[in-house]
Amino acid sequence: MNIMEDGPSLIWGVVCLALLISSLAARRLPLGYLAKAGLAWVAIFAALFAVFSFRYEFMSIWERIKADVSGTAGQNVSGDAIELRRQDDGHYWLQVEVNGNPVRFMIDSGASFTAINATTAAETGVQIDANGYPVILSTANGRVAANRGLVKSLRVGPHVITDHQVVVSENFGDTNVLGMNFLDNMQSWKVEANMMVLQP
Repeated sequence: MNIMEDGPSLIWGVVCLALLISSLAARRLPLGYLAKAGLAWVAIFAALFAVFSFRYEFMSIWERIKADVSGTAGQNVSGDAIELRRQDDGHYWLQVEVNGNPVRFMIDSGASFTAINATTAAETGVQIDANGYPVILSTANGRVAANRGLVKSLRVGPHVITDHQVVVSENFGDTNVLGMNFLDNMQSWKVEANMMVLQP
């Protein structure tokens, strides 16, 4: 807390409290009532002063809550760079717009292609090649069959990838993965400490 910055507010609060006490005293109310009323107003002023003093901390907490709810926690698009902080599960997550729809992806450099589960593909209008031969993929849950698909627009902030090839399967569970064909669209990408930086 900055004393110089919050000093005028503190003085103003004390003045208001003194005026309030003087007003109550002038009405010649019972001493017990005055004491209770005074303590109540002291508590109110103290709470307001605490909120004002720690307003930046409260704003930071609110921004963190909004990021957790929206799925953009640990994600920062700054200029030409996309910065991702490693999450508690040890992975890097990126929210992108798939054909205009927000979707949260885990980034996996061990996956060859971007993988989208069937539910997400249906909700975002991914074009699926149902007539082509299925692709057999090796996953953590074993080998699964997937269809090839196409995302017309994949957007992260101002950065857009068009006609992005993906694989789609009901066997991917709830997770969507950005694979190497997504990272290959970047000019560069690197991991340092607990940060991943993508340079589109």
